[in-house]
Amino acid sequence: MIVVGPYLRTRRGEADAGPASARDLEARLEEAVGLARAIDLTVAEAVLAPISQIRPATYLGKGKVEEIVGLVHSHEAELVVMDCALSPIQQRNLEKQWNAKVLDRTGLILEIFGRRAKTKEGTLQVELAHLNYQRSRLVRSWTHLERQRGGFGFMGGPGETQIEADRRMIGERITRLETELKKVQATRRLHRAGRRRVPYRVVALVGYTNAGKSTLFNRLTRAEVQAADMLFATLDPTLRALTLPHGGKAMLSDTVGFISDLPTMLVAAFRATLEEVMEADVILHVRDISHQDAEAQQHDVDEVLRQLGIDPEAGDRILEVWNKIDRFSPQERADLARIAARRPSERPCFLVSAATGEGIEALLLAIEERLAASRVVLDVTIEAGDGAGVSWLHRNSEVLDKTLADGTFHMVVRVDETRRETVMRRFGATVHHGPVGP
Repeated sequence: MIVVGPYLRTRRGEADAGPASARDLEARLEEAVGLARAIDLTVAEAVLAPISQIRPATYLGKGKVEEIVGLVHSHEAELVVMDCALSPIQQRNLEKQWNAKVLDRTGLILEIFGRRAKTKEGTLQVELAHLNYQRSRLVRSWTHLERQRGGFGFMGGPGETQIEADRRMIGERITRLETELKKVQATRRLHRAGRRRVPYRVVALVGYTNAGKSTLFNRLTRAEVQAADMLFATLDPTLRALTLPHGGKAMLSDTVGFISDLPTMLVAAFRATLEEVMEADVILHVRDISHQDAEAQQHDVDEVLRQLGIDPEAGDRILEVWNKIDRFSPQERADLARIAARRPSERPCFLVSAATGEGIEALLLAIEERLAASRVVLDVTIEAGDGAGVSWLHRNSEVLDKTLADGTFHMVVRVDETRRETVMRRFGATVHHGPVGP
């Protein structure tokens, strides 16, 4: 197969248009090759094809289209991947010109997601996105789509064309999938409500694909989630218990990796999964700080967060994790540390190596501090015979200390602000002053 990178040239005066425009073209092409190899495709050649404008018929100019005809013939390629979003007409025209199957960026990402999804929820989400994509591709590329199926009854009539029948069947399947996904969302809401009653706080990992989220997840939770040097190595969300430095507990959620130009239909389809991010108390934005396009990748992740209604500048929820510092020399690490120290307090960052464990303790302390910041510590005195009350406190608060004297429990508990008034009214609790355990 052949990978083509048809990237728009930056016009004069637009050099500082932002991180997206500054993304290195070679890095973009390399990422497209990585996407193809993620589903075991053999890449015969990768072609960088900068363009000054997008052609409505073929996206590329006539000369570049003819050049790729020669490459397709010389490599006997059966597939050409265009690292861009093609319209149905452009895709059809290119397939005719090259006599090969053409896949655009959205189609390639959908193929990867289709192969990676393992859970029922994941497969439902991928199929929904795939069907929405296919519905837009139903152009008259094949003759069978032009045939009409006869009407029934005495009058007969023209019937419906095959393309109309295909659209109708796809529409019916999309409706069924959306109904099933609503049930999944309802189940997830119940699980989250259960975690709030325990109560466990949620920490979510987000980041560009292949930034090392799964490796960090395994390091923090001692889990064995698949981690590989591959784009979209993991897709299905995973939750594991996270033990904090002073013995507290939280839930850590690993989510699907983001990528530049992530198809809107995928963001919509995976909204049920990404609700874990939207509901998280702390979000860890994991960055591969060793990547040549690290700044542009950060911009892409921020854009997806905005689509989810999350302000990427919200420092009270988001901690940046600069991963893979083991790839730098000691001097380069010192330089990075100085850069991190100059970051504004509302957007702190932490230098770590998920592979070696360097910097993990400092990150855990920061997570613990953030989780505790929005909670209040109370002193509670309760009769030892009030088993229901003691049980309620264990279920609905974090018990930091508990002593028994003269038939009375003296407890120090940490609760969310939302439960503060309830605990104070029910147990006559007072705000704790002084040091606490975790």
